[in-house]
Amino acid sequence: MASSHGSRFDRRAFLGGAGAAAGWLAVAGRGLGATAGAKTKAAGPPIRAVTKGPKHHWFGYYDKLEFDPSGRFLLGMEVDFEHRSPRPDDEIVVGMVDLHDGDRWIELGRSRAWNWQQGCMLQWLPGSRSEVVWNDREGDRFVSRVLDVTTGASRTIPAPIYAVSPDATWAVAPEFGRLHATRPGYGYAGVPDPRPDVGAPDDQGIHRIDLASGKSELILSFEEVARLPHDGLLLKPTTPPERAKHWFNHLLVAPDGGRFVFLHRWKGPGDRSHLTRMITCKPDGSDLFVLNPSGMTSHFIWRDPTHILAWALHESDGNRFYLFEDRSDRVEVVGRDVMTVDGHCSYLPGVEARWIVNDTYPDGDRLQHVYLFDAKTGVRHPLASLKSPAEYTGEWRVDTHPRVSPDGRFIAVDSPHDGSGRQIHLIDVSEITST
Repeated sequence: MASSHGSRFDRRAFLGGAGAAAGWLAVAGRGLGATAGAKTKAAGPPIRAVTKGPKHHWFGYYDKLEFDPSGRFLLGMEVDFEHRSPRPDDEIVVGMVDLHDGDRWIELGRSRAWNWQQGCMLQWLPGSRSEVVWNDREGDRFVSRVLDVTTGASRTIPAPIYAVSPDATWAVAPEFGRLHATRPGYGYAGVPDPRPDVGAPDDQGIHRIDLASGKSELILSFEEVARLPHDGLLLKPTTPPERAKHWFNHLLVAPDGGRFVFLHRWKGPGDRSHLTRMITCKPDGSDLFVLNPSGMTSHFIWRDPTHILAWALHESDGNRFYLFEDRSDRVEVVGRDVMTVDGHCSYLPGVEARWIVNDTYPDGDRLQHVYLFDAKTGVRHPLASLKSPAEYTGEWRVDTHPRVSPDGRFIAVDSPHDGSGRQIHLIDVSEITST
């Protein structure tokens, strides 16, 4: 692993647990900006809105394909209200922006299966120049729609999707009804959890969906994953895992399709917050590996087929960004002095994996900072500091969720900073990354 990322750590070499707790508490108390003495550039490039009011537009999560392969079309969603939870009868418009035609908005369809943080899982099918997919609801079941934006041909898959394989032949999905109840803002209203009082059902969990046939198969159950030994927890729950309620979130397939990662979360009635394990496995749900057992993993991204960058708690340095090597104990700190708080991280295209785009939650002035980190030089390059009004909090907050164009030239973000509600904005980073 490249030394430019920072220090390296082998779990087997770590002695004692006191250092872990002290390091975790120290890092958790730091501010949202770079630490004193860190190498940080002072100015950012221009930013332009590519959607406008009076309706509100956003894309949602940072790990989905928002740009088409040519970089001309940018996917998004449109809604006419904000500041409340979606109801089962609330319908959003699915569309795209033509960046080569005056940022023209093009309606593609509708959805009644959506949330504020991740929308309806709208994304381009990997490798396709014209097909997009999103989730919807038909009566008492969630489905997904596939649309060819060029020909207008469409089909319905009788199951929802979350993360799609790189060859677009299969996808994986959690239980959106259970997710809606356990983590508002990430599941969907309209189809309730059929077993809300069972902590770890054996007939629910993660499904694999064949995108050609539409067949859905349960490959991992809550019961199976909850039974995995909870060794290595650094955060101690009030409620034992066997008496807690379990759910899965944040699924993401590796770049080569060989494995996927997900977060296993659980919370008991006496717990103030949930605990988390980051787990990887093969596409059929076999060969489970608990990559981070500490109890806290937040946002992450695959760097390559064997490494995951994640904001996590680790026994070596507390809460930091770490580069984990899958199926091993090897881990190293990334951006020690400049990526000091949680954010939505992605790598820009490039064989060197030199550039990382990341953001922050609102600081004391309600500013959300979007920036590039140069893993080669260790320098942080500010892109934007966007003010989020106080009413954008909790479930309907607007995280910037920076998304990268296929050529790495543009970063798209969601933000309400210009006074027109949540809108999609574009930042040209080519002058920074060409250095």
